[in-house]
Formats: sequence, structure tokens, C-alpha cells
Amino acid sequence: MHVSDAIDRRRAYRMISPQPLSEDDIHELLEAIRLAPSCFNHQPWRVTVAMGEDLSKVKEGLSRGNAWATTAPAIMAVAAKPADDCRLGDGRDYYLFSTGLAIGQMLLRATELGIVAHPIAGYKPSAVKEALGIPNDHVLITLVILGRHGDDDSLLSDEQRERERTRPERKPPEENFFRERWGYPWS
Repeated sequence: MHVSDAIDRRRAYRMISPQPLSEDDIHELLEAIRLAPSCFNHQPWRVTVAMGEDLSKVKEGLSRGNAWATTAPAIMAVAAKPADDCRLGDGRDYYLFSTGLAIGQMLLRATELGIVAHPIAGYKPSAVKEALGIPNDHVLITLVILGRHGDDDSLLSDEQRERERTRPERKPPEENFFRERWGYPWS
């Protein structure tokens, strides 16, 4: 699969099969993260993959809107410490950007492998950090729900069912991309 195909096919599916992922699959995803670029190669991300008994504790920390994720055979908790990456005097901390690059790269590898990797923000950070032993000085940036695309939509809301069928609309390019100066749409 070409990168452009993975970009086109990547979706945030919510119907997740409980079928376990193999250790090789998880290794491939982690390797994609490991090889990602970061500011001065600091690699600030720390990733904990819950697949065993701690997985149920992580699922208890999910918001009600993410009930669909309770079928997932694995959840990746992605954390970083601001001091572990570039910090510029003008207030720019790169740990979020570097970690985002790594997760974006992993999402494409997951798509190539036929794995749904769906980052979410709806969870209780303190509960998940406690369940997985993530230190307090680290920011729990996201959880990534991992699994194969399933066919059971019983845990989805009507809105989520609709999103499952069609790719959500994207903003028109002129809203996000500019030529030369802010506000001059790229055409």
C-alpha cells in the first residue's frame, strides 16, 4: 500500500471487533512510533499498551460517549512530559507536536495492516494514569483504541452509526490553507 492509499483509507471507525491483535501487530505499531521524527530526536512519547488485566481498568475510565471502545482488544495510552522535548523561551513546548507526529505515523501503519487505530479524548486521565501507573509529571495526551473493524453497531449512537457509514466532511481547503499571507486562500 502506498502512503497516499493509507491516508485515503484511514478512518476513525467505532465498530471494533474483540478479536485479539497479535504481538507482531503491536510491535509494528510501536516501531512506527519509535521511528517518528521529533524535535532534536528527543522522542518524548511514552506509550503503554493495555491488552491484559489492566485493559478493563482503562475501559472503566472511558466516557459514556466512548462505550463503543469497550470491545477493543487493546488500548494504547500515549503520554509525554513537557520537559522531555524542546522548550523554547517564547512558550512553545514541542512535546505535543512531536508526539502527534509519532501517533499520526502509527495511524498510517495501522491502516496499512488493516487495524483500526482511533485516538480519543473522552476519558478520565487520572483514572487511566492510576490504572496504568503513569507518573503524575506526564501528560496523558490521548488513548488510541486498537482493533480490527467489526460489524456490531449495538454500542453506537445514531450519530456514530452514520459516521461509520460515511467519511465525515472535511473543511474546504480555502478555510485552512493560505498562500503567502494569512487569509489569502490557497487555490
